[in-house]
Amino acid sequence: MRWRGERQSSNIEDRRGLTPKVAVGGGLGTLVIIIIALLFGADPRQLLEQVPNNPPSEVQSSRPVNANEDEMKQFVSVVLAKSEDVWKDVFRQNGRQYREPTLVLFTDQVQSACGIAGAAVGPFYCPGDEKVYIDLSFYEELRRRFNAPGDFAQAYVVAHEVGHHVQKLLGISDRVEAMQRRVSEAEANRLSVRLELQADFFAGVFARYVQNQGMLEAGDIDEALGAASAVGDDTIQRRTSGYVVPDSFTHGTSEQRLRWFKRGYETGDMRQGDTFSATNL
Repeated sequence: MRWRGERQSSNIEDRRGLTPKVAVGGGLGTLVIIIIALLFGADPRQLLEQVPNNPPSEVQSSRPVNANEDEMKQFVSVVLAKSEDVWKDVFRQNGRQYREPTLVLFTDQVQSACGIAGAAVGPFYCPGDEKVYIDLSFYEELRRRFNAPGDFAQAYVVAHEVGHHVQKLLGISDRVEAMQRRVSEAEANRLSVRLELQADFFAGVFARYVQNQGMLEAGDIDEALGAASAVGDDTIQRRTSGYVVPDSFTHGTSEQRLRWFKRGYETGDMRQGDTFSATNL
């Protein structure tokens, strides 16, 4: 991806080197965070303990900031800036106004409006504060553990989370959350899959616009497709447990994630991404 020299977003909140300090006692007692997600894009409302009182203070993290991440910060700032340009244009074409999200960089743990999250959750979007959160060390995990290297694989991660912000602005995520509260766990999981696949579709729309602007290089789309495939529920479960449990899927299979990203990329049309009406995901 040709990103050097491009505009960087000002909507970056750098909290690297800081981590929340959770108080024990009072009405809360001890706040216990159970990290269960193995892939990015998870709904933090299902993963994080809620923090009803004042936000905790922040202290120096046990993991120092990696100096090599400074270039990565510049890269994600460019990707976020490009997403701002893309979605402002798309929303304007559809008679809507786009509101820019903030991207928070953190180390180890972070406090969000959705609760406290550890880096093991992976990148996530919190609709409560309309912020995307990422520990940049995840990109090494993406390359090493998920075998998905490349700068546009990394751009896909940001684009997917911004896709959740698009859903928030369109009212989709709020409607899905309301439906999930009224159905069984298995049905709630199926709704989550459709939500995640739509975010993949929106990431594909982003990729189409970036390509039209001449920023993509040979192999970039393959990198994004590789990342989408690597984090499919079936691929993750097969790698970690040796078997697949479809009713537990929350993000979709590798094939589904590839299909919806490609559909967004091929059409470039936000209106073609209605995963909730699709009979064949």
